[in-house]
Amino acid sequence: MIKRLIFSSLVILLVSSCNQKEMAQQTNSDISSQDVFPTPQLNLEQANNLSLLPLHCIDKEYPNKMGHVTASPEDQKRPQETHPVFYGCFDWHSAVHGYWSSVTLIKQFPELSTKAELLEKIQYNLTTENIQTEIDYLNTTHNKTFERTYGWAWLLKLQQELDTWDDPVGKELALILQPLSNIIVERYQEYLPKLNYAIRVGEHSNTAFGMVFIWDYAVHSKNLQLQEIISEKALQFYKNDSDCPLSWEPSGYDFLSPCLEEIDIMRRILSADDFHEWLARFLPGIENGDLQLAVGEVSDRTDGKLVHIDGLNLSRAWVLYGLSKQYPRYESLIDIADEHMQFTLPNLVADDYEGGHWLGSFAIYALQQAHND
Repeated sequence: MIKRLIFSSLVILLVSSCNQKEMAQQTNSDISSQDVFPTPQLNLEQANNLSLLPLHCIDKEYPNKMGHVTASPEDQKRPQETHPVFYGCFDWHSAVHGYWSSVTLIKQFPELSTKAELLEKIQYNLTTENIQTEIDYLNTTHNKTFERTYGWAWLLKLQQELDTWDDPVGKELALILQPLSNIIVERYQEYLPKLNYAIRVGEHSNTAFGMVFIWDYAVHSKNLQLQEIISEKALQFYKNDSDCPLSWEPSGYDFLSPCLEEIDIMRRILSADDFHEWLARFLPGIENGDLQLAVGEVSDRTDGKLVHIDGLNLSRAWVLYGLSKQYPRYESLIDIADEHMQFTLPNLVADDYEGGHWLGSFAIYALQQAHND
């Protein structure tokens, strides 16, 4: 039933946003037409159905991928006992996704039909006592780097979302989460200066992705030290990069684009002139709107790794939306972002739990970037 509701919602999303512009007619000549893909928009009905994804998994303990180091038999505890806040949605970082998605939708749509139920689940789990248990876990000898840096980045994104929620519940939850966020900031500030080489993969450990979300939190929280650390390392890692091999992407399990993630951090830290110059070297032709980027296709959505490609399409879209919103000279790239979105949104209901436990957050964030001014 949940899948049918979400499917109906996303079909409406595509239909309502697709008052298709007239397509150029194909002839027997070599002239081919370019499809136009309008930018999707999120409305209340769609938000109601997308909210079912975190509602379904935020307290769903199993199946669960713990991903931690055990030092003794006593460490073999059930997920909810080890992580009493972030135990659902298959793994820790996806649980954080679920909280972020819930808060984001509630903030954007106060009339959300699932609001009361989502808040009940969040407030039941997100308590001072439970956050202390999460902190105690991160302070164990073998798990100080747990979820570095992907889960850290999403945790700070959640903190930022709560901080900016002008509501008594949001303010209370923000205060409860803050001690855990403070530890994440401390750990990141210790870690990043020691990282000698950027991690340029399309999965969780991608250095540029972590920098992007944590930079946004640093700006939000006015943490100048954190901004300086990120800026310094981003310049060290990426300033001299050129001719990024975009044609090598994607790798089979990518849900992030290594090339585009670099763009996402560099547009934040460079001045406008320096950024445009850097980007022209990094992806030659992009300054003229030339970007060859075919959507990624998933062969089997019951495979938790192969379904990553759906996430890649959504994360590519949010980078291109963000770039074009910041610098309108790149607005032609919106068509590529729209194509990735229109291709991928209907797939959110076709992947079973393997993608459903996290892809909704990617879709919501991409839609958010599409309409941020």
